[in-house]
Amino acid sequence: MKIITTAAIPLILFLSLFTNTLSAQEVTWLTWSEAAELATTDENPKKIFVDVYTDWCGWCKKMDKDTFQNTEVAAYMKAHFYMVKLDGEGKEPIEYKGKTFNFVPSGRKGYHEFAAALMGGKMSYPTTIFLDEEMNMLSPIPGYQKPEPFLNIAKYFGDDIYKEKDWKAYSKAGK
Repeated sequence: MKIITTAAIPLILFLSLFTNTLSAQEVTWLTWSEAAELATTDENPKKIFVDVYTDWCGWCKKMDKDTFQNTEVAAYMKAHFYMVKLDGEGKEPIEYKGKTFNFVPSGRKGYHEFAAALMGGKMSYPTTIFLDEEMNMLSPIPGYQKPEPFLNIAKYFGDDIYKEKDWKAYSKAGK
C-alpha cells in the first residue's frame, strides 16, 4: 500500500483545481445548422449567439482565449445561448429563414453571404451577433470585447433587459 507524502498533497490539490478550472471554462460551439435545429425543436429554446471570425484574425483568437474561455462568461453563455462559430470566409452554404447563403469569391479570399447579412455588410472581425429565440436579429457587436464588458452585453440580451431598457440607460446603470 502506497502512502501519499505530505509534499505530494499540494501537487494533487493544484492538479485537481487546474482540471476543474479547465472543464468549467469549456465552451461547446455549434454549427449554424445545429443551433437552428435546436432553436426549432427544443421545448424551451435559447437565444443564439454567433461569433463571426476568420482564421487570420488575431483579435478573434484573442477573444476566443481571453473572453470565451473566461469561466464566468462561458457559464453564462452556455446557460442562455446556443453558441455558434461562423467563419466569415466559410465555403459551406447556410440556410436561414428560407434563403440559402453562399460563399462569394472576392479579392484574395472572399466572404460568406450569411456573415455579411448578419453584420449588415460591415465585414469586421471579430463581430459577435445576438439573435432571439426565433432567430431574429437583436444586434451585431463589432470588435474585440474583454470578458467583463462582453458579459455585460451578453446579459443585456440574455436576460431580456433589452426589452425594457435601451442600451444607454442599461450601461450607465452599471457604472
